[in-house]
Amino acid sequence: MRSSLAPAIRLFHGVSKDSWYRGFIVVLTFIFYTGYHMSRKPLSVVKSQLHRNCSEFPKPLGNFSENDTTWCDWAPFDGGNYKELLGSLDTAFLVAYAIGMFLSGMFGERLPLRYYLSGGMVICGVFTTFLGLGYYWKIHALWYYILFQILNGVAQTTGWPSVVALMGNWFGKGKRGFIMGIWNSHTAVGNILGSLIAGAFVSSAWGLSFIVPGVIIAVLGIICFLFLVEYPEDVGCTPPDQKSDEEKDELDNIQVMNSSTENIFKTQAGADLEESGNPQETTEHPQAISFCGALRIPGVVEFSLCLLFAKLVSYTFLYWLPLYIANVAHFDPKTAGDMSTLFDAGGIVGGILAGAISDYTGGRAIPCAVMLILTAPMLFIYNQFGQTDVSTTVAMLVICGMLVNGPYSLITTAVSADLGTHESLHGNAKALSTVTAIIDGSGSIGAALGPTLASILSSKGWNYVFYMLIAADLLACLFLARLVYKEIKQFCRCCSTVRGDSLTLKHNVSGSLE
Repeated sequence: MRSSLAPAIRLFHGVSKDSWYRGFIVVLTFIFYTGYHMSRKPLSVVKSQLHRNCSEFPKPLGNFSENDTTWCDWAPFDGGNYKELLGSLDTAFLVAYAIGMFLSGMFGERLPLRYYLSGGMVICGVFTTFLGLGYYWKIHALWYYILFQILNGVAQTTGWPSVVALMGNWFGKGKRGFIMGIWNSHTAVGNILGSLIAGAFVSSAWGLSFIVPGVIIAVLGIICFLFLVEYPEDVGCTPPDQKSDEEKDELDNIQVMNSSTENIFKTQAGADLEESGNPQETTEHPQAISFCGALRIPGVVEFSLCLLFAKLVSYTFLYWLPLYIANVAHFDPKTAGDMSTLFDAGGIVGGILAGAISDYTGGRAIPCAVMLILTAPMLFIYNQFGQTDVSTTVAMLVICGMLVNGPYSLITTAVSADLGTHESLHGNAKALSTVTAIIDGSGSIGAALGPTLASILSSKGWNYVFYMLIAADLLACLFLARLVYKEIKQFCRCCSTVRGDSLTLKHNVSGSLE
């Protein structure tokens, strides 16, 4: 007597091939970009080791004078200007990342994503490892660390356009906001893992704080080369939104000419084949779009400028929030660092919430604008009353994280994917990587600008920093005004159409009863 099919196997059979592959791509891209953030996090942890309060440690035997208070520091960060030197490392990375992002998308469109992404991760691993080797090779030249920060910043730009393009290839617009909102939590996960790994070695041998994450992301690059699938068609899966494309093709063919049944039910790829007359294009991917061509896509410029100021606010919190909490709320540095993670936790919730709302309403600009409008007064309230007690601090950090990072998450994920597959491209999805790079590259300019302005304004008082953040938030909202107006008009038009259809149906029913 044979037993029934095992429950786990029945579960496997109950899931379609498309769902398995889509889930596989979500997990892979999540892990890959977690590795990117993990490898860029160690420097923020190692900073405290490069310049310490040497009076807290017993002085070893050696040629140290009694007045030497920097014997435990790592040159060249042992002088009084160590903050400026450490800041120059951050600036070198962020500026290189911002500049490289504009070029990275165009390379990503013209190279296979599997090669581009896997190669980028391996290169990131190499450059991150070289930063750690400075410890073992006793390198004390500032140029060495700035050089590899610049190189690492450029290499890191291979990640974001590639993973967003992959998600856009595999997922349609219907649930894109919600799925990418959950998926975008890889940023926080990577930051947490990077901090834990770097922290495990920072006190004993800080070189390993760079080398271990560098080796991990390089291994992930090899896994990417072996397992990544770029397009659903490559493994016989159904492309996203194919059904809606088929219906659109059918309506177009009926209106234009009497076509055969085969032509009516063509996919968008088939429609492109018919227009070009080249039978090889069923297996060939469309031509890459130019930089100027990507800028002409409706909404790219507005969302790029919006993200510039939204990311300025987000990255200012990322680099300065622990110090702000320590100075204003008078927590010790470790507690302040732990408290600052609540901002990231709120950002995860905000990204998921913004994505779900945008999917439900069918608009991307309106949810972003609403959250940006709410952010401005919330920043003012947090600065004035957010440090009165621990419970208030926790609640305000979570709320601010939701409102600040919600629009930032939505624009860098679902909005970038939407614009990269805009209807004006006539099915050419090759713009995804370039559009993503333009939008995130613009945001990276703000990411580099925000912490720099904060370092200048904080010397005059934290109130000035928050005034700058509120002004940037309002500017981000202002750049979305035209798109918000357009989405409201479209929503009103849809409501009028539905109302008209309802009245017509009611009239027809009444007439038939009479």
